[in-house]
Amino acid sequence: MQASLPGQAAEEPADSVRLEFETAPANLDLLDDEVHVWLWQAARPIPPRDVSRQANEQLLGLLHRYAGAAPPALQRGEHGKPYASQAGFPQFNLSHGGQCVLFAFSKRQELGIDVDTLARRHTPLELARRFFADEESRALERLDGSSQGPAFMRLWTGKEAVLKALGQGLSFGLHRLQFELDHEGRAGRLKAIDTAAGAVEDWQLHRFEPLPGHVAALAWRGPALRIRAFLMEDAQVKPAPAR
Repeated sequence: MQASLPGQAAEEPADSVRLEFETAPANLDLLDDEVHVWLWQAARPIPPRDVSRQANEQLLGLLHRYAGAAPPALQRGEHGKPYASQAGFPQFNLSHGGQCVLFAFSKRQELGIDVDTLARRHTPLELARRFFADEESRALERLDGSSQGPAFMRLWTGKEAVLKALGQGLSFGLHRLQFELDHEGRAGRLKAIDTAAGAVEDWQLHRFEPLPGHVAALAWRGPALRIRAFLMEDAQVKPAPAR
């Protein structure tokens, strides 16, 4: 899914996609050449302390749906990335920010997904100077003040998605990968990455807006795959039974 999708402005960065979230069919197969992205927006506001627990409950329900069996207890990698160790379950990743939770699934491809709200309060220039590549922080400095926060969040979510796909998380170093940033604050293609994470051309990255006021990025290291997007309702996917 590239920038030529109907209704998408021609000047948008090539890695921007317009995902149309739809209700999933009753019989849904995850094909080898697909990535499935699910958007869950809770019917009622969730206290911050409960978001992770409820997101994990929904994740278990989705794993149950894909595998046709109650998922095993989730394991965590060296840097904290969750996975299902038992055969027959897909690769996955999840993220929550603002009012939404995103889940991504693939048959075999390690994935990273990240979402955050544009209203998040932070000091973009200070954080960029500490954690981003020098060229990125200078590009942010050239933007007007109202554009710096949204541009920072687009860069941040892109970096997080790549690092989560690597299974490394922030410990890898945000400065070890660099994105283009144009004069209007739109984050573009992956421009450089440390050789420990492969070559730039190895990576697929797609940015999208799951809800108004939110930005997200989906990344993986491997061949292009078709992205399908589904809207998850509370009544549609129930948490898997406890084991």
